[in-house]
Amino acid sequence: MNAIYLEDNKLSVRESYPQPEPAAGEALIRVTLIGVCSTDLELVKGYYPYSGVLGHEFVGVVERCDDTSWIGERVVGTINISPTCDGACGLRCPEHCPERTVLGIVAKDGAMAEYVTLPTQNLLRVPANVPDPSAVFTEPLAAAVRITEQTAVAGQRTAVVGPGRLGLLVAQVLRHFGADVTVVGRSEKSLALPAKLGFVTAQNNDDLAAFDLIVETTANPNGFAWAVEKIRPNGTIILKSTYADTTPPNFAALMAQIVVNEITLIGSRCGPFQPALDLLAQGVIDVSVLIEREFALQDGVAAFEHAAQPSVRKILLRP
Repeated sequence: MNAIYLEDNKLSVRESYPQPEPAAGEALIRVTLIGVCSTDLELVKGYYPYSGVLGHEFVGVVERCDDTSWIGERVVGTINISPTCDGACGLRCPEHCPERTVLGIVAKDGAMAEYVTLPTQNLLRVPANVPDPSAVFTEPLAAAVRITEQTAVAGQRTAVVGPGRLGLLVAQVLRHFGADVTVVGRSEKSLALPAKLGFVTAQNNDDLAAFDLIVETTANPNGFAWAVEKIRPNGTIILKSTYADTTPPNFAALMAQIVVNEITLIGSRCGPFQPALDLLAQGVIDVSVLIEREFALQDGVAAFEHAAQPSVRKILLRP
């Protein structure tokens, strides 16, 4: 099969990559659409020493499975895999299982291929009224929903830093759950889309009052520095970004400010898929405006080059 492979921080399209075989309890899924996300781009930069097939945002159709009730079903899949974990460790499993693999990120070939395998316990059926280009957003939308599980958002004066792919999902989710949301970007041009979606917007050099809650989604260390400067004492910063290359400027001073102002930092990663699918089915979240362009899987290297450009919205890959 065709697959997009990462090795030594270099991408290639492999045209004769072995098709995976489902183990007991797993499904073989024919992938119909894949999203390129910031984590994929950071992996190419060296964020984590991964070699293998990339991709964890996908939708597909089950073709083979021991449990025949799954065959023919259109599905998405959660990305953390820990088949032996029973939760007795007290961690949020499988998301924090020390022995987990992670689809397209840690020791598990991902979905940027014609086929992928996942345990059936990781699969969720896609509602009939959610088309593939919407369903492919389930994983990042679930990551946005995760914030509402970690901290109170209703009534909070909230800044979402970064009007990009994830930032606009986060902003829509937090608004739906009652937050007073301002979307912050570096330029007027970058804020055109959030303004179109009805958000209050601001540039990062505007004179703004301190926020109760800030969600940092920029994948840029400067975004973290801005968040520390603009959060009120005893406020909360949600960190969604991973950085491959550098630390925030004036890191020591920022850490001192966090201590003095008793700021709460919360790392936030994977979230619940079913609530995300429900939001898509209800039409609450507009993902169509986030799609910029679709590439054939065979053009994956060019797709990544395009996705890495500033202000690019979601890039999709179709096998």
